[in-house]
Amino acid sequence: MTIEHRTAVPTDEQIRSLHERFAPTEEAYRLVWTHCRIVCEVAEELLDRHGAGLDRALVRAGSLLHDIGVYRLYDAGGRLDEQNYVRHGVLGHALLRDAGLPESLGGFCSRHTGVGITRADVLRQRLPLPVADHTPRTGEEQLVMYADKFHSKTTPPTFVSAASYAAAVARFGADKVARFAALVARFGEPDLTALARRHGHPIG
Repeated sequence: MTIEHRTAVPTDEQIRSLHERFAPTEEAYRLVWTHCRIVCEVAEELLDRHGAGLDRALVRAGSLLHDIGVYRLYDAGGRLDEQNYVRHGVLGHALLRDAGLPESLGGFCSRHTGVGITRADVLRQRLPLPVADHTPRTGEEQLVMYADKFHSKTTPPTFVSAASYAAAVARFGADKVARFAALVARFGEPDLTALARRHGHPIG
């Protein structure tokens, strides 16, 4: 199946079934699936206002799938391998490939971390990733990556303001701050107050 055919984009129910299939524990499923649904809400809100020309079905599927690789970082005791968390994107891409989904969907996994991980980042930081550019290649991937920045799977889960994220990403360099600022200019900011009220997660 190819992404050029709309039927190739999995339904919400099919995606939820994938989460249920790969989640090692109920707790992991609730954490990751809830986060992915919230990122989907953020992305669709931004899509309505600033997403002219982007494929809504693809954005929705990418949002719901982007963090599925996190499940591959849990050990048999249900503990998350925080040290290798940066690998969750490439693990998710491989997981979707093995499940028979198109490469176009896998890109939402491998190209959403931070504001994009470049080949230079991999080499300079000696990241446990393939030496390549792990940055968005499409507008849809860019939007999902951006929407992901507004919610964190911390304990407890929190919403993250654009100002807070900009301050946090500064430690990775001025280029990352500039890249995030360009995303804010393109897509705007979501209504975090309404989202926080709806989901009961604080704004950090």
